[in-house]
Amino acid sequence: MIDADALPWDQPATMLDLEGRAPIIGTIRDCAMHYALYKPHARVNARVLLTKPVHREGRATRTWVLEPDEIAQLAERLKRGTN
Repeated sequence: MIDADALPWDQPATMLDLEGRAPIIGTIRDCAMHYALYKPHARVNARVLLTKPVHREGRATRTWVLEPDEIAQLAERLKRGTN
């Protein structure tokens, strides 16, 4: 897992959909907002491509892609209204 609170909202990112929909190019905040609107089946297929890699607990290397559970953490952070 990542530390969702450590990612800056204004960091550029791209929301990818493994079902083939057009990507959403924006910020971490934009991606979290769109993810929160997705239906459950779309959430499973969502990924966020980062412009700066982040540390993931339990891995020796940093990662460029956020998985659905990590994007859900960002959506929850957005819902809480924390910066």
